[in-house]
Amino acid sequence: MAIFKSLGGRPTVASIFSLNKKAARHMVQYHTEVLRAPGPLSDQQRELIAAYVSGLNECEYCYGVHSACVVNYGVGRETLDAMFVDLETAEVDPKMVPLLTYAGKLTRDMNSVTEADAEAVYAAGWGEDALHSAILVTCTFNFMNRLLEGHGVKGSPALFEARGKALTEDGYEPLLAMLQD
Repeated sequence: MAIFKSLGGRPTVASIFSLNKKAARHMVQYHTEVLRAPGPLSDQQRELIAAYVSGLNECEYCYGVHSACVVNYGVGRETLDAMFVDLETAEVDPKMVPLLTYAGKLTRDMNSVTEADAEAVYAAGWGEDALHSAILVTCTFNFMNRLLEGHGVKGSPALFEARGKALTEDGYEPLLAMLQD
């Protein structure tokens, strides 16, 4: 979809980033901090939240890439599909369900999030640091989903697999190399 004629008929993340490399470098550094820095949630758990939020938003590119990443971390495609049918019965770590529920509510209707939703996260054994991390991932992907969809970025199964593999193996830092002036 040629929303930006300057990006050609098939805009990519790289072409969007080329529009403002300075901002893009900050975004990649932010992704690295939110999704890969040591913290209360594992890389797999943060990527699962990223895939879930992107699936709820129907962002083809982000869901494709981050679901491939989650599969590389050992989560089955059937589990990912089931999360969108019924999160409670999907074969997801039960401890993740309250975090994913919180992320889902924050994504679909941010005003629907309640103190009880946070209490469910704490009752599952998470601390405030984990909830904060989940919120950061949720916000990051609500932003990225809109950035990519707004520019018309799509993809292909082969691209999703390749990017998912690269993110699993190398994280986000290699993206900075393409943003050097």
